[in-house]
Amino acid sequence: MPDMSASASLAMTHLVTLAELDEDKVTPGVLGFIVFAVMALAVWGLMKSMNRHMGKVDFKEPADPDASGGPEAKPQRG
Repeated sequence: MPDMSASASLAMTHLVTLAELDEDKVTPGVLGFIVFAVMALAVWGLMKSMNRHMGKVDFKEPADPDASGGPEAKPQRG
């Protein structure tokens, strides 16, 4: 094919270049950064929401009347 157009020649050059990628020089690129940034923002939002909800929780339990140490609280043996 001696009559190869310039665009076909350019496409072949790109294909050859893609086939010869050095694995030590491959980077995640812009898409990898965007995915990482979105995941970081999601985790930050979830942690902020969890902190807000944990602030609403009352950790004090009401006194249990059965745990007063009276005879009703002792296990029955039989």
